[in-house]
Amino acid sequence: MNVYTFQPTFVAQMPGNTFGKYFRITTFGESHGPAIGVVIDGCPAGLPLDPEKIATELARRRPGQSRISSPRAESDQADILSGCFDGRTTGAPITLLIPSRDQRPADYDALKDVFRPSHADFTTMARYGIRDHRGGGRSSARETAARVAAGAVAKQFLDLHNIHIRAWVCKIYDLEYPDIPSEAAFREGDLHPVRCPDPVLASKMEARIIEAREAGDSLGGVIRGWITGVPAGLGEPVFDKLQAELGKAMLSINAVKGFEIGSGFAAAGMKGSEHNDAFVKEGERIRTQTNHSGGIQGGISNGMPIDFRLAFKPVATIGQAQQTVDIKGESVTLEAKGRHDACVVPRAVPIVEAMAALVLADQLLGFRLAKI
Repeated sequence: MNVYTFQPTFVAQMPGNTFGKYFRITTFGESHGPAIGVVIDGCPAGLPLDPEKIATELARRRPGQSRISSPRAESDQADILSGCFDGRTTGAPITLLIPSRDQRPADYDALKDVFRPSHADFTTMARYGIRDHRGGGRSSARETAARVAAGAVAKQFLDLHNIHIRAWVCKIYDLEYPDIPSEAAFREGDLHPVRCPDPVLASKMEARIIEAREAGDSLGGVIRGWITGVPAGLGEPVFDKLQAELGKAMLSINAVKGFEIGSGFAAAGMKGSEHNDAFVKEGERIRTQTNHSGGIQGGISNGMPIDFRLAFKPVATIGQAQQTVDIKGESVTLEAKGRHDACVVPRAVPIVEAMAALVLADQLLGFRLAKI
């Protein structure tokens, strides 16, 4: 392939817009197009669907809410176009449309022929021979609003089965919160712009993000997910392991560079006698004394809380001068301007919860464990 003419070697289609087998979603739209949205196929009929819960989840992800997020002013209200009647799902495909009110495609005209460092510009051209330079098109994190809307529907389905998902920021750069918060601490922490359950540490994290932004830089961090109420028996023992399904879902989120479950990479430094989760009987229930497995053993849930962590890279768009090349291969000095997050991690919390909800809803329907 000639990298300067960008003639794709293979048929240049763009599959991969659908996620799930039984509870399936297909997202559509671009960052600075007129709207984004999602079609949900496979949601059971009769599910009470509360639009306010969808709005609440979208508001958690929405930009422009604090000093540390992008100032893009989107209302992010989802219109339910199909699949719902008299407040309940009909079993037909559910279409959720999120109009974009503050798209500014002209802001990206200067970047039309420039490959931004660590963005999808070059790779998209290599794959398709064409790219939407307006904020990254389909590669933009704007697409994740559609996932959050779909995840809000999945959460309402999971609520009927007492499965609850929560996620929080446990690390920003070098500041770390190692604990599992109480429900009250989690709720209070979710109201803070950083979404860390420790208010003192959250304030320090916020200051660190502002410091990086003022220096024209960005920061990465870690989100921890915690899922309770999952029955034992979800998952498969070979290719479709439950942690593999969660891993694919989480690694599909923009800027995610690492996924671990349970003890994760720390297990490499443990002995089997330290890591094994002993089984005990508690009332009528079998549980484990520890949870190094993160709620999944042999690819199948064991009834314990599912515990996982995601590592997010620093945002690639920074305000410092960087060397790159343009579409002709000529050197260019790039100093990005415009609206972007100095740290995407706090706004990614509802995205993580949404993807976890989509996986669990899919699992429940696949194994015929769920009824409305």
